[in-house]
Amino acid sequence: MNTKLFSDLGLSPELLKAIDKLGFEQAAPIQAAAIPVLMQGRDVVGQSQTGSGKTAAFAIPAVEMADPQQPVVQVLILCPTRELAVQVSEEVHKLALFKRGLHALPIYGGQSYERQFQGLRQGAQIVIGTPGRLMDHMRRETLRLDKTRLVVLDEADVMLDMGFREDIELILQAVPPERQTVFFSATMPRQIRELIAKYSRNPQNVSITQKTVTVPTVEQVYYEVDRRFKVELLTRLIDIHDIKLGIIFCNTKRMVDDLADHLEAQGYSADRLHGDMSQAQRDRVMNKFRKSGLEFLVATDVAARGIDVDDVEVVFNFDLPYDVEDYVHRIGRTGRAGRSGRAISFVAGREAFLIRNIERFTNTRVHRARVPTVAEVEDARHNLVLEQLRATLQAGDFPRQDHLLEHLLEEGFTSTDIASALLHLLQGGEPAPAPRPARGQGWITQDPEPATNAPTQQKQPAPEIPRARPPITQTPLPREKSTPKPARPPQPPPTPPPAVRPEARPPRVQPHTASAPWKEKPWKEKPGRPLPPPPLARASGPRPASPRKPGPQAVPARKPKESRATPPDQTRLFMSVGSEMGVTPIDIVNLVSGETGLPGNVVGTVDIRERHLFADVSSEHANAIIAKLNRTRIKDHKIKVKLA
Repeated sequence: MNTKLFSDLGLSPELLKAIDKLGFEQAAPIQAAAIPVLMQGRDVVGQSQTGSGKTAAFAIPAVEMADPQQPVVQVLILCPTRELAVQVSEEVHKLALFKRGLHALPIYGGQSYERQFQGLRQGAQIVIGTPGRLMDHMRRETLRLDKTRLVVLDEADVMLDMGFREDIELILQAVPPERQTVFFSATMPRQIRELIAKYSRNPQNVSITQKTVTVPTVEQVYYEVDRRFKVELLTRLIDIHDIKLGIIFCNTKRMVDDLADHLEAQGYSADRLHGDMSQAQRDRVMNKFRKSGLEFLVATDVAARGIDVDDVEVVFNFDLPYDVEDYVHRIGRTGRAGRSGRAISFVAGREAFLIRNIERFTNTRVHRARVPTVAEVEDARHNLVLEQLRATLQAGDFPRQDHLLEHLLEEGFTSTDIASALLHLLQGGEPAPAPRPARGQGWITQDPEPATNAPTQQKQPAPEIPRARPPITQTPLPREKSTPKPARPPQPPPTPPPAVRPEARPPRVQPHTASAPWKEKPWKEKPGRPLPPPPLARASGPRPASPRKPGPQAVPARKPKESRATPPDQTRLFMSVGSEMGVTPIDIVNLVSGETGLPGNVVGTVDIRERHLFADVSSEHANAIIAKLNRTRIKDHKIKVKLA
């Protein structure tokens, strides 16, 4: 279908001026097909892929047909979510900028009733709302629809999936039967067709079909990866592609919270969006994301149809959606308005059959991609630094620091050494802050192992991501003591002095703790019991004091536990609970697994002391474990976790 200019669609000068101010000149195919039919007053059923301009296709006729002189609701637009209602309201406000006296009012749950009451009393001509809140106003008789001439159902299939069919029918029954009814949807299931047949009058079908249902400018790939390594693969892909603005979709609210915490712990600017958040919180997050104050938005499908950000580079399906239609709406958040985009899906185990369903539904090929190696990520980081340096040098837009370089050269440093040191600081060394490529320590480098004597710390490469789920092996719980002490040979008790009777001996000094390993029962002479043999004489040197020898000197100083070596792929953590609180190794394993969702084998040796303990954990998960466990309690004790 040939596209047209907006000036060829017979629109008013005020509306053309607003469209020109928005920077649009040529109408999209769905707009060129739907606007003339809507301007004739006919019912329309529009079907087109998401991100193709459906909002303007019904918003332009709505603004054009509304009469500013009549302060009654003339146009009613139904949306499934709050975010989509706000998006459509903003679009209508921009189009009505030069049409004086025309007001559009969004009505949705979570917003103040008083503001909505005031807007309705002032005579808003266009109302955009969600079915639930619109029904509330109809029951309160604050919303009258007896003068409504146009009803638009945007994303009608989604509203039905959310259970709004009864509300939709009640609203349509409250509108005069001679109204104009418009259905817009990306898909047309049976329920939509039933509503169209019941509430439309000889509708005109406007369908912009292409070879694919999805946006053709979106590159679609998937990675087969075990569930346990999804976070590491995500950070690796972010770094290798240098992604600055993306959306990550998860199926559950808990997974959204956990993933957002993981990303924040690894240095990424991320926030969450799901149904448990208040409307004020959701508005704050969306405004921040629209202004590029966030790099990554982690969200559930509740936000899939309310995000209208044109510069989203990539959409990650961290969890594949349960419904293939949700996949279409998710990836429609990128590649909007003709821009190119990328959709990356993670597939674990038997979820591969979902990819086949998606390919059949969209009639497209979702290509399987190879997991990038550590070397490729390092090369990408180095190339990014070189590109930044090259662009800065070519632009020449930087202050000269010749006096500092001259000082260093006079001290004997070579120019190559100075440049290498500066690049080292630029890539994450201290004290200069690391640039963006040095984030995401999960797969590029491991957290450095603490070293007290070594002047520098060497970073260990991360393990490869297995593409297939590895076999699960039963690993026995680690022992509390990683290096057992050699057994001390039994010492015979000393012979008591003959001149001193047992009851006349000085009182025995008790050890400081009841659990001391040297605590033994004192020897008591009984009738008929032979005295113990005398101790063996030492070859040379004074004899060590016996723990039962009277006097303060008999209490030996407690020998501290010897430190042990932490495996190279693990990081040692300090936790502020110990055996006095009744904590056992299995408690620590269950705590880490329950709070982070990671498997129990990320925890290695657990060394429990009286008031604290040390636990070896997988280095790539250390930051996330610290972030999650610092907020928890174990056995009614608040736990503090940090690097040992």
